Amino acid sequence: MPLIFHIETATDVCSVCIAEDGKLLGTEETSIKNSHASMLHVLTDKLLKRLGIAYNRLDAFAVSMGPGSYTGLRIGVAAAKGFCFALNKPLIAVPTLEAITAHFISRTETLPEALFCPMIDARRMEVYTAVFNQHLEMVAPVSATILDPNSFLDILAERTVYFFGDGAPKFSQIISHKNAIFFNKFSTSSAGLINPALRAWKAGKFCDLAYFEPFYLKDFVSGAK
Repeated sequence: MPLIFHIETATDVCSVCIAEDGKLLGTEETSIKNSHASMLHVLTDKLLKRLGIAYNRLDAFAVSMGPGSYTGLRIGVAAAKGFCFALNKPLIAVPTLEAITAHFISRTETLPEALFCPMIDARRMEVYTAVFNQHLEMVAPVSATILDPNSFLDILAERTVYFFGDGAPKFSQIISHKNAIFFNKFSTSSAGLINPALRAWKAGKFCDLAYFEPFYLKDFVSGAK
């Protein structure tokens, strides 16, 4: 019954949670923008103290690995690696889009045979996205997609598709299709990492602490000053 600590910092939400054998024990999170660096360790200490769990009792740390916010990913992965090095614990990396989809499916009543399209805002009309089925199997690969009124029409012609994540609202403004269902207020959470991380634990899929890096998908480009 592994006790796993989960970290999600790939989006505007900074979230941590602990699960034992896949059962959520507690969560701490904030949606204040640009607060990840200042709040991640505060939330971590608060959660562990609230649950009465010592750091050395944890069996592993799971982190959302990207794609997503360049700075957010660096903060989350650096923290997770630091915990693992200090405590001699394994690191589990969970693809961010998979985690968002897992969280959405666990909290939403959906139509059978529907597809799921998480979207992370990547500025302007671009999003980081992929398409999954209800078993979290990838139907369309992870990509940085520039949205236009013709995006996803091929799959929308055949299946109902749920769009969610902080990039979905801007797509909902440029497309109207009977098979497109939007959840524009859906929020990400570290709870989405729980089931994927547990599967990785059972399969022994751990990261090399020395060489693991976030999955940025695109090179970092600084905004105009």
